[in-house]
Amino acid sequence: MEINLDFRSGIPIYLQIMEQIKRQIASGELQPGDQLPTVRQLATDLRVNFNTIARAYRLLDDAGVISTQHGRGTYILEEATPEASAQLRRQALDELTQHYLAQAARLEFSAQEVRDQFEKYISDWETEHTGQQDPDEGFKS
Repeated sequence: MEINLDFRSGIPIYLQIMEQIKRQIASGELQPGDQLPTVRQLATDLRVNFNTIARAYRLLDDAGVISTQHGRGTYILEEATPEASAQLRRQALDELTQHYLAQAARLEFSAQEVRDQFEKYISDWETEHTGQQDPDEGFKS
């Protein structure tokens, strides 16, 4: 199992780990029943704090993606239920939002500055992901 982390991305490490494990499951690289490295082993391999790996594994376990069996190891489960997948996605978005707002507060941006910037980016993001353009705006270059 290969996990590549970007420590400068601003995306929390535990979320990067979760997303890469989910991607490897979706691609078939990890199969149901496959055993994941222990928390300690993965923390050592990635050179991150033990608690970071434990958090990623706990959230994946809560979402029904993996199963941690005390004394036996951590294994990929059968395909997660739609409800479990939706919960994991909501949880990840919540964490990203909290991180974004915490960073904005640390940099002393006002709520209005954050809102204005977010609205600009969400508009651009919607156009990019839906291929539709906001009728109130001209073509973007």
